[in-house]
Formats: sequence, structure tokens, C-alpha cells
Amino acid sequence: MTTLTQRVNDLDWQGLHGETDAAGCAQSEQILTAEECGQIADMYEEVERFRSTVDMARHRFGSGQYRYFDYPLPGVVAELRAAFYPKLLPVARDWATKLRKPSPWPDTLEEWLDMCHDAGQKRATPILLSYRANDWNALHRDLYGDLVFPLQVVIGLDRPGVDHEGGEFMLVEQRPRAQSRGTVTTLRQGHALIFTTRDRPVRSTRGWSTGPVRHGVSTVRRGTRRTLGLVLHDAE
Repeated sequence: MTTLTQRVNDLDWQGLHGETDAAGCAQSEQILTAEECGQIADMYEEVERFRSTVDMARHRFGSGQYRYFDYPLPGVVAELRAAFYPKLLPVARDWATKLRKPSPWPDTLEEWLDMCHDAGQKRATPILLSYRANDWNALHRDLYGDLVFPLQVVIGLDRPGVDHEGGEFMLVEQRPRAQSRGTVTTLRQGHALIFTTRDRPVRSTRGWSTGPVRHGVSTVRRGTRRTLGLVLHDAE
């Protein structure tokens, strides 16, 4: 069987880059088997793997729960995170150029995380999220300090229409001098959804403008919806 890194490398990156540019998000082909998804989802009960648990209702983030992995990350999580970073780096740098912003990201995830840690952002940010019937996630951004990577990834671990109903991924973009635009995606099991972390370039009459973006999850109507989130910067 191919490695996780090879599977990520073999994705249609030209198509994914183009769709991400156009819509702010793009869903890949399947990169994890059902068995691998189950193994990752089962980690949720291994509390020693995590540095914290967040109850969304308590913080008025929505309803449901998620857990932040602690270092050292499980091998599968670390490999996926390191594999996606260089593939998303060209988009990150292109967006920075269009928006005339700094492009601080080095060639490897290891170097980038060293920069985060030197800046005081030392806590791991990959997360496992768990939603049950009537749970949802409010629109938000995953910003944990001054250093931010402009794209991140979420991987579906359960089967929509079988293991759960509802729970669609939502992306809302605030367009310059116009009403917001929403994109709704059904996240398939073992597929990766690439999406905007904070903002992205949007073409305007004056060239490129900043389009602020937030993401969330619609209400789960039935069953269990679990996902693996890969944020590519660490937290303070």
C-alpha cells in the first residue's frame, strides 16, 4: 500500500489549486481507507493523546466537542500534516503576492513550526472533532497567534448519509462591498477538504482585495460525525 505522503502527492493538485483559488475550498479524492478513518476516530477515547478538550456549548461556539492533540503527534497525523504543507505552500505564497502581504513560510513544515515555536506558538493544533445529533459549529477562524498559515485541511472520518445526516461543512466569504457568499460541502469519508484559514484574494475592479472567510458546520440531524482537522500553524 502506498504511504500517506504518496497518496497526498498523487492528488490532482492542479485541479485542487484552481478550485481553491476560485472558491476558497476544494475537496480531494479519497486518501484514507474506511479502516484508517476508524482507527483515527477511535483515538478520541485515548485521552492521554490530547492536551485539552473543548466543550463548544460551554464557550458558545456551537454544540459538540473537540480535542487538541498534544506533541508528539500520532504518526498518521504528523505525516498527513507534513505532506499537505508543501502542496499548499504555492497557493499561500501566491495569495500573499496578490494581497501584497509578507510571505514568511519556508519550504518545509518543520522549519515553519520552528518559527512558530520561536514566536511563542508552541502548542499543537491538529484536532479531532466529534458531533452528534443536534450538534453544530459556529462560523469562526482558527487563529492562534501572529503567525498564521492561510490554508488548512479537514478529513472526514464517517460516512454522510450512513453514519450521520447533516453536518455539512460551511464556508462564508465576506465579499468587498457586497453581500457574503456561502459554500456548503458534504465531507466524504477519507476525503480531505482544503479551505481558507482567514482570508483570500478576491479579484476586484482595483486588482485584488482581501476576502475575509469563516467556516463552521451545519446542524447534525442524526448519527455521529467525526473529523480530523489539520491546522498548519501552532498555538500560543
